[in-house]
Amino acid sequence: MPMVFGFATHRRQQLEAEFLRMAGSMRMLGAERFWLAGDLARGRVRPESELELIIVHETKLPYRRRSDFFQTHLRPQVGTTFWVYTPQEFADCCETDRVIVEATELGGEIVV
Repeated sequence: MPMVFGFATHRRQQLEAEFLRMAGSMRMLGAERFWLAGDLARGRVRPESELELIIVHETKLPYRRRSDFFQTHLRPQVGTTFWVYTPQEFADCCETDRVIVEATELGGEIVV
């Protein structure tokens, strides 16, 4: 597969811009806390990288439906994965869930 130079840099810029756009609305949508995760948080963006966010949000929705709320309200312009935990779930697994541990160690909580 041929290497496309500069596309990873372009993708990083797209992801960062989309993250900033969405971050401004997170608190308004009820997110109590959130972290950047995945390739962007690791600083290893590739052309196929997506935006990945861990969100603490009080909800009664089942786990598999929670990201729908943020997809619908934020309407991401790039591929985006939302991992949404209730405050209790987050407290219960913040030291054992691989995705949460990595995100909290890499970048810390986003405060907007």
